[in-house]
Amino acid sequence: MRIAVDISLYPLDADYVPPIKDFIERLARRPGLRVETNAMSTQVAGEHDAVFAALADETRVTFAGKPRAVFVMKVLGGDPAATPDHAPE
Repeated sequence: MRIAVDISLYPLDADYVPPIKDFIERLARRPGLRVETNAMSTQVAGEHDAVFAALADETRVTFAGKPRAVFVMKVLGGDPAATPDHAPE
């Protein structure tokens, strides 16, 4: 089953950009995931188990380096790139 997760990371530190970039780069290196960013959040899409395994690993790494951080995530079932006329089979 495919899912997409919309993620915002808020490191509670004045130097907040490096941990955000690092998190996004680590996710982008994970095979089988599609990672897209915009000014407000990062969208990660892929198979359910792969997405949640990546999030478990990479949030752990972030908290190990910057324990005072907040992740806000929204989970969407299905592939957001698929339109009703072009849904994957």
